[in-house]
Amino acid sequence: MKISVEMSYYPLNVEYKPPIKDFIRRMNTYQNLKVQTNNMSTQIFGDYLEVMDALKNEIHKSFELPHSVFVMKIINADLR
Repeated sequence: MKISVEMSYYPLNVEYKPPIKDFIRRMNTYQNLKVQTNNMSTQIFGDYLEVMDALKNEIHKSFELPHSVFVMKIINADLR
């Protein structure tokens, strides 16, 4: 099953840009996923299990920074 995820990451920290850029860089290492970014959010497209495994791993790493917030919408279709 193909899915689309739209997400925003809010590190509640004065230096918020580096963690966001690092999260996007890490998501781009997954070759089977398509990652698109804009000023408001990041969109991730791919197979449900692959996307969810990647998000599980990378959100976990991001949560090492205290007070990190993710807001996501998940759609069971590829909306590219």
